[in-house]
Amino acid sequence: MLVLTRKKSQSIIIGGKDSPGDGKIEVVILDVSGETVRLGIRGPREIAVYRKELYEAIREENIRAAQAAGDLPPGLDALLTTDLELPGDKD
Repeated sequence: MLVLTRKKSQSIIIGGKDSPGDGKIEVVILDVSGETVRLGIRGPREIAVYRKELYEAIREENIRAAQAAGDLPPGLDALLTTDLELPGDKD
């Protein structure tokens, strides 16, 4: 995991190329209040951004829906029950 220190109004850039609009994501520190940090995320509209707890809830619901449908293609059961490694999960 990459650990950075940023102050209010500072940002980091993830991915993309040198020219604007090439898939880069900018994360800006908007405010820091106690233990709460407000982030602004600027990036391509086609890239979904979720809070981790919401992402996990959606994933669990998708697994339940797929299992309820029955007759899953071979190997899909294993894929659905495998924890995916998200960016930032590595220590």
